[in-house]
Amino acid sequence: MIKRTALYPGTFDPMTLGHLDIMKRASNLCDKLVIAVAINREKNPLFSLDERVEMVEHVVAPFRDRIEVEVQSFEGLLIHFVESVGASMIVRGLRAVSDFEYEFQMAGMNDRLNPDIETVFLMADPQFQTIASRLVKDIARLGGDVSQFVTPEVKLRLEERYS
Repeated sequence: MIKRTALYPGTFDPMTLGHLDIMKRASNLCDKLVIAVAINREKNPLFSLDERVEMVEHVVAPFRDRIEVEVQSFEGLLIHFVESVGASMIVRGLRAVSDFEYEFQMAGMNDRLNPDIETVFLMADPQFQTIASRLVKDIARLGGDVSQFVTPEVKLRLEERYS
């Protein structure tokens, strides 16, 4: 039997409950899920690559009872990384129409680069549609409570970073 491998890429700076929701739902679509933590120097992340990988590793631990899960960092062209891990699908979460416009273009370009790799869009659960890592960082930086947007571990890391 062919193993279906899905790849969910993101910066995860920080990891949010919205990201976690997409990971949980993506894990139902495949036999192996690769969470790809992007090195994106243009975004100037708050957390180091190692910290972001640790945060993701912490939340995916329960999935490992059901499916194979890997957390890897990557830099460069996404489609090359997808090919290198043998994934047949890229999973992307959509919160709003503005997400769709960008993701639609990316999916089209990836299809041109490798038509054998599908992009699967998962709509954000309504309770997570407004969560954005950028806004979570702003709330934490200004002393607000982010507990409804992130896991307790991520909340603690944000408090430590901004204290």
